[in-house]
Amino acid sequence: MALIAAADFTCVLYRVEEHIARITLNRPERRNALNPRAYAEIEAAFRHADADPEARCVLVTGADPAFCSGEDVKEMMTGEARAAPAQRRIRFEPTPAAMAAIECDKPVIAAVNGAAVGWGMELALYADIRIASEKAVFAELFIKRGLVCDVGGFWKLPAIVGQAKAAELLFTGDPVDAAEAGRIGLVSQVVPHETLIDTAMALARRIAVNPPLALRYMKDGLRRTTPGDPREIGAWAIETIYTLFATEDHREGVKSFLEKRAPVFTGR
Repeated sequence: MALIAAADFTCVLYRVEEHIARITLNRPERRNALNPRAYAEIEAAFRHADADPEARCVLVTGADPAFCSGEDVKEMMTGEARAAPAQRRIRFEPTPAAMAAIECDKPVIAAVNGAAVGWGMELALYADIRIASEKAVFAELFIKRGLVCDVGGFWKLPAIVGQAKAAELLFTGDPVDAAEAGRIGLVSQVVPHETLIDTAMALARRIAVNPPLALRYMKDGLRRTTPGDPREIGAWAIETIYTLFATEDHREGVKSFLEKRAPVFTGR
């Protein structure tokens, strides 16, 4: 499938300036929640940035008030069982948007300006560097919906915060505020909300003045130090997610969220 042209984006803002590709999730009325179009535009934005010789660094953020609140539950998670698409029954593939971010050869900075939960936290994890506003909140909420996380939680999170802390965040789904994110090393800086983009852009400029080929190989070296194959892990995660879509616990997780009540899980 052909990538969406940047000029046709409706859910993402994309521009390149000072050798920095800026990707801004732009559904503020939905707290930048993701629908199929948004996923496709995120994939396209990272692929465009990767292919553009003018872009030497990538900055990803969200339009206030959120970074990304995960999937649009009302639009995508109806709580009904979802069977795997026919073309995926034999071979599952990782999330295209996830792999576009992971495989981007340019350094990626996430400027986390608010809630980064569910797949929003995944997106932040795909970045090489995370800078948080004091308003940032992180949570791997998948367990609360009866699901597992995408490749970021399995492949990147343990490498960033350690195996035990990653397990705690994944098993509980508990939120982490900006101060705690800084303490555990999930983010490298916590800054006042109003200075977040300026701080992230200043770092991006310091990176972008360096030689592009050396930056590419430096990133490749860092990728090689992270154990596991993200494509293999991502494909397993998607296969498992489709299995869990068919469970009563997933339907209860979504229904209880929409009804604003505590869930009752039964293990079915």
